[in-house]
Amino acid sequence: MNQLPQRQAGFTLVEIAIVLVIIGLLLGGVLKGQELINSAKVKNMIGDFRTVSSLVYGYQDRFKAFPGDQTQAQLDLAFGAAVAAACAPINTAGQCAQNNGRIDGAWNAGGAGTGVVTDESSVFWQHARLANLATGATVLADVNYRPRNADGGFIGIESGISALGAAAPFIAGMRGSFFICSAGILGRYVRQIDSSMDDGNTAGGSVQAVLDGTARGGAAVATNAIVDGSQYTVCAGY
Repeated sequence: MNQLPQRQAGFTLVEIAIVLVIIGLLLGGVLKGQELINSAKVKNMIGDFRTVSSLVYGYQDRFKAFPGDQTQAQLDLAFGAAVAAACAPINTAGQCAQNNGRIDGAWNAGGAGTGVVTDESSVFWQHARLANLATGATVLADVNYRPRNADGGFIGIESGISALGAAAPFIAGMRGSFFICSAGILGRYVRQIDSSMDDGNTAGGSVQAVLDGTARGGAAVATNAIVDGSQYTVCAGY
């Protein structure tokens, strides 16, 4: 007696279509979620630049000086005896000239693993925090002393190293009375930051970028040469 062939089980076209739609919706949700996370990071990093510039102006309004640029006597009068540390005149030339209307020293001076650094660009954070204009550690040796951005890179401020020439900035050719720099920023964010804050040209204007690890005085990287997965230091001039 002949047996009828067994019917093969499988998915219908409708079932496959439904599965594909569900997968598409899930992928779309994941991509949208990542886009929102990226957008939030960019806004956070832009906020860092604006917050630091605001605390500079707030400090100037109150004390008629830049944070970090005052003498020990002025700091004692503002915050109480021996609470804040003035920059040390014995530092390398050009990194501590009190009351000269500049934030002397390198933007990345001090921080975790570097010991106590009393350049003006380092004690800047202590003075701003003691004035309640910013939050964070006020002890220079604290491993969390220097602020970080949303990707974990250091944030800093300087007026340029005068020892390299009048107000020579970290990125060659930038102009301003002071510069706020933020490191460890992925290329995909760099372009968005520049477009939001400046002219979209990462090699010109008031916002520029260099690859992390670039020596002081290096040239900015052009927008079309920015690599999404590489890390950059972005500086904004004010």
